[in-house]
Amino acid sequence: MQNRVIRRCHQIVVGALLLAPLADVSDGVATPALPVGAMAQAATPTVIADYRRRLKAYEEARAAFEEDAGAYWNAIAEKRRIRNAKRRNRQPVTLDDYVLVRPPLYDGPKRPVNPEPEEERSPRRRKSIPVVADFLRAAAEQFQFAPQRPKSEVDFKRAYARVARAYGLTKEQAVRVYSFETGGNGNHDMQSGLSTSRPGSRAISTAIGYNQLLTTNSVELLAEQGDDILRALGEKAARLSGPQRAAAERKIAMVKRMVAYARSAPDTWSAHQKLADTPKGWAIHALVLDIDVGPLLQTHKLLTSIIFARNKGYARPLTAAELEMMNLTGDGTGLDMVTMPQAMRERVPTANFFQRRGYERNPVAIRYDTVAKLLAVTDARMDSNSAKPGARELAAAF
Repeated sequence: MQNRVIRRCHQIVVGALLLAPLADVSDGVATPALPVGAMAQAATPTVIADYRRRLKAYEEARAAFEEDAGAYWNAIAEKRRIRNAKRRNRQPVTLDDYVLVRPPLYDGPKRPVNPEPEEERSPRRRKSIPVVADFLRAAAEQFQFAPQRPKSEVDFKRAYARVARAYGLTKEQAVRVYSFETGGNGNHDMQSGLSTSRPGSRAISTAIGYNQLLTTNSVELLAEQGDDILRALGEKAARLSGPQRAAAERKIAMVKRMVAYARSAPDTWSAHQKLADTPKGWAIHALVLDIDVGPLLQTHKLLTSIIFARNKGYARPLTAAELEMMNLTGDGTGLDMVTMPQAMRERVPTANFFQRRGYERNPVAIRYDTVAKLLAVTDARMDSNSAKPGARELAAAF
């Protein structure tokens, strides 16, 4: 089976390189459906027979593809298990521990349109994605809290630069990650998919801010880094007096309640994800917009990746593109790519690190299909976006 997969495979998902969702690349675009009346007139025995013949050809082609694709992605999962075991046992990972061919992509006949009338199906309901207004409303209702918003965007950038620099992030890392995540011009409340320049645009995820944190990121960071965040807020409050200090202490009290909620579940991504999809989880996400807490959350998101790499023995400073890989794909998966020698990066398909569904729906992942190409296009996008006004403003804040 594996030999057949290798023969027929000629073609990564990048979690957050989701730039433009692809329509279903597996089937292509079906022939436009005829009106019911026209279909009824066209549904002659000859037309029906032709439809059934083409449907059979499609189903056979899809079945053959699914057999090969299933074997390929099973091989990807098995190689990943082998690499994880080797790393646990401190054994070297080699080229043989990766699948070195590209995933198969369906290029057979398209599914034909049934010429006979079919029972109409109710359209699948799209799950509603909360937006910034929802996070703010949840914060007010659940914790009687309103994030302290900046008077201007440059104020938020300066706050972020101060925190990032104090925790050891370099200007290059912070600015280039910002440039990649926001396109070089994003505001502190920018949400993925929404744009003031595109009327009618819709949120495609809950990701907001300079590093595009998801609701689950906010809950997890508060659960794991809550003590340090509260310490930093306490140190700032100690330098204030009068009404400003009173306001800072009220904020600390609210954040303590949020930390307690974030820690009310096991410290796992799936448990944090469940908390994040509640009104209290939405309220926690509003902290990203706060001029004191937002920079701390976003700095910790990048810092945890740097610390993870360092603890795994990776002493060289991470480039911004390498840090972004860990930011996008998770620390373990990202480090797998980051620690790979250049010669291996040139040969290893990025499909080795991700799941089938995401790969097949991502044109960027299909086009930039090795680790080297993916890092190169990430660097190129950072280069281009770093010249934009928002990125230059953040660089000046350092």
